Amino acid sequence: MDDELPKTGPAAGYGAGESPFRPAAKRPWLHRIVPVAEHVPGYRGGALGRDALAGVTVAALALPAAMAYGELAGLSPVIGLYTLLLPAVAYAVFGSSRQVIVGPEGAIAAMVGAALIPMTPDPEQRASLAALLALLVGAVYLVALVARLGWIADYLSRPVLIGYLHGVAVVMIIGQLGKLLGLSITAETPPGQVVEVIADIDQVSWPTLAVGAACLALLLLARWLAPKVPAALIVVVLAIIASAALGLAGYGVAVVGDIPAGLPGIRLPDLQLKTILDLAPVAIGIFFVSFSDEILVARSFAGRHGQHIRPAAELTAMGAASLAASVTQGLPIGASGSRTAVNDQMRARTQVSGLLAAAVVALVLLFLTAPMQYLPKATLGAVIIAASIGLIEPASWRGLARVSKVEVGIATITMVGVIAVGVLQALVLAIALAVADTIRRSATPHDAVLGWVERLDRYADVRMHPSAQVTPGVLVYRLDDRLFFANATYVQSRILEAIAGAPQPPHWFVFDAEGLSHVDATGTDALTELIESLARQSISFVFARLKDPVADRLRQAGILDLVGEDHNYPTVHAAVEAAPTLAA
Repeated sequence: MDDELPKTGPAAGYGAGESPFRPAAKRPWLHRIVPVAEHVPGYRGGALGRDALAGVTVAALALPAAMAYGELAGLSPVIGLYTLLLPAVAYAVFGSSRQVIVGPEGAIAAMVGAALIPMTPDPEQRASLAALLALLVGAVYLVALVARLGWIADYLSRPVLIGYLHGVAVVMIIGQLGKLLGLSITAETPPGQVVEVIADIDQVSWPTLAVGAACLALLLLARWLAPKVPAALIVVVLAIIASAALGLAGYGVAVVGDIPAGLPGIRLPDLQLKTILDLAPVAIGIFFVSFSDEILVARSFAGRHGQHIRPAAELTAMGAASLAASVTQGLPIGASGSRTAVNDQMRARTQVSGLLAAAVVALVLLFLTAPMQYLPKATLGAVIIAASIGLIEPASWRGLARVSKVEVGIATITMVGVIAVGVLQALVLAIALAVADTIRRSATPHDAVLGWVERLDRYADVRMHPSAQVTPGVLVYRLDDRLFFANATYVQSRILEAIAGAPQPPHWFVFDAEGLSHVDATGTDALTELIESLARQSISFVFARLKDPVADRLRQAGILDLVGEDHNYPTVHAAVEAAPTLAA
């Protein structure tokens, strides 16, 4: 028997009751709480140079985008800039990703605007509500951390996210049409906004349209010709210069106006119970969207560098960043996929780049706010529209279509819902559809009748391999899912259909249980009925490749006693080989 032992060393085994799974060694407590501390000892001058260049580049992209997203949320542009400061520091300290850049984001800003603009026409009151909303989002993050709910992001499926992001892109584009055309749009929903734009098209401000169209054309052209250039910052600077030199405000072009210089103070927002209750559902929705998006962005970039993202650390970091946004009069934050991509392209490898980006924004707020008063609002609208166009990816829809038309339908319903009824309502509907699709697929699981394929030297699906040989009088059936209340009746009927469709009437039925991971009470009842029904037809029921936990469950339910312990075979081949003797 020695020649059957592993060739790489002596045989080894596990002790009685010893688990074969060993969790990773616990990291030092400081590294668990403050992940950036792990990177400090090995930090060198070359890394600082790369991180500094990345930080400046990220700030150049973030400045115009943050101002535009502040406007999108129905707030002053400066609030978008405030949201780039302390939240970035909080994430840099607590986050486990070395690349992620946080701050105001289009999807989150759209949700904030949809919630706050109908509540009050006063921008100052909206600013207070936005800070309170950020506080509530931070509180939801901390509750999720304590309850260990990091797994919930996995339940926002890819079709839901694709439909959601494309719907938000359309909502943001429609929402900026008024700024681009110089129209005062009062409608709150995208369909209403489109109707109002069409009705007021004769009142278009042509100078405003010229500014907006020129800025948008430059942004899109730069994305095509020079994607790594901070085009948004360049366009904003040129627009400020042109506006100041030509006096565009005198031609009816709306400008940002005075932006207060200096850094935001630290204070808590007003805590009123009624307002908290009104904003709580919005905060929960923003949490779902921001965390799922952030964890996806973090994991995608970490995977490129062999790094590991810890959901608990991300919950802590995003919660801390949200609280930081609240106490510095900011708005709820998210992870920026575009700025994170630029940060990675510039070879940043630690969160020092995020800290330096925040420092650059602080310098702008201290010394460069005066020129910003000349910035046309049409330019900010163009920045948002260009960013929204960047969210539209036809390839993602083609990828869904190659996999499942049902998932295309879920994504489409999500997108249309976001546009027609609102972000939160559409998100709830989309998640319900995704869960319903999961139940549908579980209720009609994949199964197969197997035959011997000589070329493969194994049993395989006869539908996929027409050359498969079926042993006369023997039917081999495989179920590739659990057997539970939602599919028990379906599986029963499929087995009876397989027996009716067999080339010869079988007297030996082999249930290949390799893919059977769980059986509930309804499943055991269905198996019992099936075994007894087949016995009345003189068909013997046997198992092959039962997993130990499932075998224990069937033993407790009395099914193995009904079948016979000796009719539980280790392989399909052994079960089929036993048929002639045992069925004679």
